Amino acid sequence: MFTETHQKVTATHLARDAYLYVRQSSLRQVMHNTESTKRQYALRERAVALGWPIERIHTIDSDLGRSAAKATDRDGFQQLVSQVAMGQVGIVLGLEVSRLARNNADWHQLLELAALSGTLILDEDGIYDPAHFNDRLLLGLKGTMSEAELHVLKARLQGGIRNKARRGELSLPLPIGLVYRADDKIALDPDQSITQSLTLLFDTFREVGSAMAVVKRFRSEGLEFPRRIRRGIGKGDLLWGTLDHSRVLQILHNPRYAGAFVYGRTRCSRNTELRSIQVKVAREDWPVLIPNAHVGYITWEEFERNQEILHRNAVGFTKDRHGSFPREGIALLQGRVICGLCGARMRVRYQRVNNTLAPYYQCTEASVRQAGKLCQSIRGSHIDEAIGTLLLQTVAPKALHVALAVQQEIAERIRQADRLRGTQLEQARYEAELARRRYLKVDPDNRLVADALEADWNERLRRLDDLQQTHQRQHEADRHLLVGDARERIITLAKDFPRVWQDQRTAPIERKRMVALLIEDVTLIKGEEIAVHVQFRGGKNHSFTLPRPLPMSRIRKTPDEVVQILDRLLETGTDREAAARLNTLGHRNWRGQEFTGKKVSLVRRTYGLKSRYDRLRARGLMTGAELAGLLDVSITTIHTWGRQGILQRELYGNAKRCLYALPKDKVILKGHGGRLPKPPTLINAQSSVQETM
Repeated sequence: MFTETHQKVTATHLARDAYLYVRQSSLRQVMHNTESTKRQYALRERAVALGWPIERIHTIDSDLGRSAAKATDRDGFQQLVSQVAMGQVGIVLGLEVSRLARNNADWHQLLELAALSGTLILDEDGIYDPAHFNDRLLLGLKGTMSEAELHVLKARLQGGIRNKARRGELSLPLPIGLVYRADDKIALDPDQSITQSLTLLFDTFREVGSAMAVVKRFRSEGLEFPRRIRRGIGKGDLLWGTLDHSRVLQILHNPRYAGAFVYGRTRCSRNTELRSIQVKVAREDWPVLIPNAHVGYITWEEFERNQEILHRNAVGFTKDRHGSFPREGIALLQGRVICGLCGARMRVRYQRVNNTLAPYYQCTEASVRQAGKLCQSIRGSHIDEAIGTLLLQTVAPKALHVALAVQQEIAERIRQADRLRGTQLEQARYEAELARRRYLKVDPDNRLVADALEADWNERLRRLDDLQQTHQRQHEADRHLLVGDARERIITLAKDFPRVWQDQRTAPIERKRMVALLIEDVTLIKGEEIAVHVQFRGGKNHSFTLPRPLPMSRIRKTPDEVVQILDRLLETGTDREAAARLNTLGHRNWRGQEFTGKKVSLVRRTYGLKSRYDRLRARGLMTGAELAGLLDVSITTIHTWGRQGILQRELYGNAKRCLYALPKDKVILKGHGGRLPKPPTLINAQSSVQETM
């Protein structure tokens, strides 16, 4: 073998340099497995023995602490391959094939380039020439075994990890708010500021049902949220910063906060650049899920409800899924209306009508995705009213049966919980008795053991006392739920559904929650009439039609009856007097408001009715200026005589706007130095008018 080895090394090989490749898989191996590193560096002596001078032996050790599973992140291996490809390497030295590569693609690439350039390969077993078939075959087998060895090592490690995870004993990094105790048990973080922040987050989401609403509350109150540095400089340090939406979703989706042990929520994969990335695994594919494995901030049942709420919020307007969680706004069917023409979910738009916001259900699928027109747009006020009436007619009679079923279910759950608490109490008594017996059997002089057993006994007694008190309190609370009048109180509550629904103090979001519990979706088709198809939860359907809402021009139109009455009232009174008379008769405008002088004036101009002024002028009444010029007196004199009743006057506006009727057979005597007569003397009017004209 020694002779064959030296026969493979020729002068051509010695004319080129020797390259020693040194690698360890991890930094921990570099620090602790130093013997393997020394063995790799010792291969330089083999190269010297084969004839290479020490100054022409190059050591590549820049890949220490890197895995050989791939070559993308190994700069040293890339440098070695490039030198071999350029024909500058006479021999490549490595302790074993696994040091050079554990991937057949990288290994065979090196062998192919070494065969073309006439480069030798040396390991602890000997020297190989990749250009020779037998050596190439042996090197290929060694590369395959190296890759298989990596697979076996990974499988062995993963098997141990999975086995430990199935028992729930695998130590995994915990999210903020949970810590490991000294006995490796999980507990809430002793830092009260952290636990209070998380408690506020879950309480807020329980109240508002929206991750973004949680962020808004923290922002509005100026609250910060904690996080810990996971890696790098300052690892483990606590930082406080602004809470964002992605952080809230991350916490709400994490089952560890519900006390569940989970393994396999993510898996490693590679992107198009062959970089390792984390891919989320569907919940049904999680390898390990153990609910109630440790303490948490919420219960598992609440975690399930949160996931359902988040799912509905995320898919609020897809074609084939339910609407989102109820939000602000008065639209009763928000997120539950389906277009009967194209099948898409209809969105809500609000428009101000009569000084209030009115909801409009619009199908924007074609306009948003295809730059087309709105499929249909329907005013939603009367539809919401019809749905509310339908619920009162449909749900109220069945609410009694549902209430009785709920009462029976509550009673059964109470009995099951009472049995479970009794079992736990019995187990606690046994553990306390066992701790007492252990303490009594110990040697009293062995104080170290005796003190520990006594402390354990006291802890068991305290736990037993806490369980007994909790059991007693819960038993009293359950007893009140199962009293004789519980059935009647539940029936009374069910009968109150119409009152709660129609109460003006009931917020729109609460009505939406009621609708979400009862109605799956509502399909609308706008034609000559509006066809409404309601699908209740449970499979029952109900269809009806509604008249189309009147156009705004029809809504704002004043009834012909009111116009005719107003025409007659203007013959004898002003706009204000006509408005007061219309209000007395019970008439209102299109907004349901009482008439005023301005509103009557608007109606009069809209429908072309003559004003009081025009009507009086048509009857020959004159203004104060016209009559003053006719009688050759001042305008003030005319107005004064009008107020004193000497002249007949008719008001057409306020108390200062009036027209005067010309006296038919009497006129006022002139003179008196411009002063008013006391009383004025009247003479024949016709002759005086003819003289002045």
